[in-house]
Amino acid sequence: MTAPCCPPGEVIVPAGDVDLDHYLTPVGEGLAHIDLAVDGMHCAACIRTVESGLAALPGVVRARVNFTLHRVGVDVEAAVDPATLLGKLAELGYPARPYEAKTVEAATERELKQLLRALAVAGFAAMNIMLLSVSVWAGNASDITSETRDFFHWFSALIALPAAAYAGQPFFRSAFAALRARRLNMDVPISLGVSLALGVSLYETAIHAHDTYFDSAIMLLFFLLAGRVLDLVARRKTRALAGNLAALRADTAERIGDDGRTHTVPAAALAIGDRILVRPGDRVAVDGRVIAGASHVDQSLVTGETVPSAVAAGDTVYAGALNQGGTLTLEVAAAEGGSLIDEVERLLDKASQARSQRLRLADRAAALYAPMVHLTAAVAAIGWLVAGAGIHQAILVATAVLIITCPCALALAIPAVQVAAAGALFRKGIFLNAGDAIERLAEADTIVFDKTGTLTRPEPGIVNEAAIPPRLLAAAARLALSSHHPLAGALVARARGEAPFDNVVEQPGEGLRAIVDGVEARLGSPAFCGIAAAADDGPGTHLAFRHGEETALMEIRQVLRPDAAAAVAGLRRRGFDCRIISGDREAAVATAAAAVGISDFAAAQTPADKIARLEALAAEGRRVAMVGDGLNDAPALAAAHVSLSPISAVDLAQSHADAIFLGDRLMPVVEAVDVCRRGRRLMTQNLWFAAVYNTLAVPLAVFGIVTPLIAALAMSASSLTVTLNALRALAPMAAARPHNRIDAHEPVPA
Repeated sequence: MTAPCCPPGEVIVPAGDVDLDHYLTPVGEGLAHIDLAVDGMHCAACIRTVESGLAALPGVVRARVNFTLHRVGVDVEAAVDPATLLGKLAELGYPARPYEAKTVEAATERELKQLLRALAVAGFAAMNIMLLSVSVWAGNASDITSETRDFFHWFSALIALPAAAYAGQPFFRSAFAALRARRLNMDVPISLGVSLALGVSLYETAIHAHDTYFDSAIMLLFFLLAGRVLDLVARRKTRALAGNLAALRADTAERIGDDGRTHTVPAAALAIGDRILVRPGDRVAVDGRVIAGASHVDQSLVTGETVPSAVAAGDTVYAGALNQGGTLTLEVAAAEGGSLIDEVERLLDKASQARSQRLRLADRAAALYAPMVHLTAAVAAIGWLVAGAGIHQAILVATAVLIITCPCALALAIPAVQVAAAGALFRKGIFLNAGDAIERLAEADTIVFDKTGTLTRPEPGIVNEAAIPPRLLAAAARLALSSHHPLAGALVARARGEAPFDNVVEQPGEGLRAIVDGVEARLGSPAFCGIAAAADDGPGTHLAFRHGEETALMEIRQVLRPDAAAAVAGLRRRGFDCRIISGDREAAVATAAAAVGISDFAAAQTPADKIARLEALAAEGRRVAMVGDGLNDAPALAAAHVSLSPISAVDLAQSHADAIFLGDRLMPVVEAVDVCRRGRRLMTQNLWFAAVYNTLAVPLAVFGIVTPLIAALAMSASSLTVTLNALRALAPMAAARPHNRIDAHEPVPA
């Protein structure tokens, strides 16, 4: 269960000798940009407070929060002192410092340890106090003596007061920070309710009363802390995966000097027009144009196509591309900050910031909750005082109101369904990255697929395998074990545990050869094997094998996932408009679209093109679900209303997808839609129940009919009710219509 709002984290202020101007980056004439790490943001309300607070400062042009990284990017006029930004955020209750990835990770580690310690203390205290409370409840119904009851109450107080003082710090700090900033958040009524419950319980113990409420206060803290820990762990994991984009950057490059010699220099030192040498196996450091050499490079960052592209003089190669063939000489076309990989990172940031602005269902439901709770409790207390009741009775009524309206039912209404639905999805091989992915997927009406690795399998397959004699295929597979070429990967699985042939010789750009059973065997291009190839649909789609006089010509292409067509048909039956947006070439995309029955498709799309198309669909009022797997899909996955990726996707795509599905099938996308739509209905039911519960229970508490003990029991009963309703998400659903599985040895070309 997550708290609807947030405590500020540890206050970390840069030392006085830190030059904040060092963190400013010029972004235009008279403008600069600075990234700040902000502590204490946990919900949409915090995002609005931070952005609106900074935007109100003179000289601030724009402030946008990246919630995943807990970072705010601020565009300011060059004359603005960055210290004023830190001061404003501190005033709002959100301490900040210049953003540095290592510093942020260290702060997250400290915060997680603090929360885990608080959770352990609350859990230990809750268990022991509950044992004492059960004894008191049983004794009150039988023959417990007042002395024994008082002993149990004082013992509970001895456990509860120090435990609450320690475990409640995240909520107390948040409440004090909100009040200092003259605003309310959901932690204010939580802190007030816990404090009043403890105070009243202590007073009731001192006057030898029958009932105390130490158990309610500590249990509430325990559940809220558990939710906060889970939220922090999820964000930490996402942040770690998102950082994998840096692994695609080559830190250094071999620059060719005027004397023709190469010198290793930092990639940041390269300038447009410089010449660099890229050897086989190296990643390209910057965008450049080939001026000498020929090779095959993996440019999945741009096209998503797993088959390497052949490049020669005059072709463009992008930063992050992996050189898999010969040595290349490049002329730098875009230096540090201007490469395509930098553009992908900027698109990811922009898309993540836009997603952070979306209000989750629980946030919308809780927007007015805090002030209404305070107002109701205050009016009840004042009303009883005016009516002539004593201060003790007035405080008891106010405490009952705060306890009975404690946001447990409201806070559980959504997370309980999320947990149950996540369990149902887990059983189907689907893992959630975002808690609100369930409601967003339930809202989606349009689904956009990438082609390569999504509609198709991640690796190419042999289309005409059935026409090749098994003995030749097995021999070709053993020879392929000695090659690292991606096309050879389509054969390796057929080696069935066999060892590679001895004395294999590789001829770069042509293929492999070895002596097998006294006869030369060759694997590579048709020309290398002396075989006439049929007309080719694209580069690198045929692989030839010759063993003596026996030959085989294997057609290597992307093949559709076994149930791709059935999954698309299932989504259409559920009302989805299905489309394809791919970076691959027109012919390949058209073939795949025809095979799965999708008529609306776009090919040769860059990451920016994909985002533009998603934004155009959103402008039409559509809620788009994106399914993709490649680096070039990551910005679109972050920009879509909701997104999914297969487990074979690259880490960067997985980190920006809302859900990951396992296996070789596409049907989990359909199953995810079914589970999420039912989950959304259960969330709505729970919210209505919480609203009706408060409507009926609050008047009873206000008029003194409900004591704090009965209020605590009613609160627990409401929480149990929404939890039991949420468990319906785990119930088995009607089986999906059987789909036509296609045998893995008979792939459908894409």
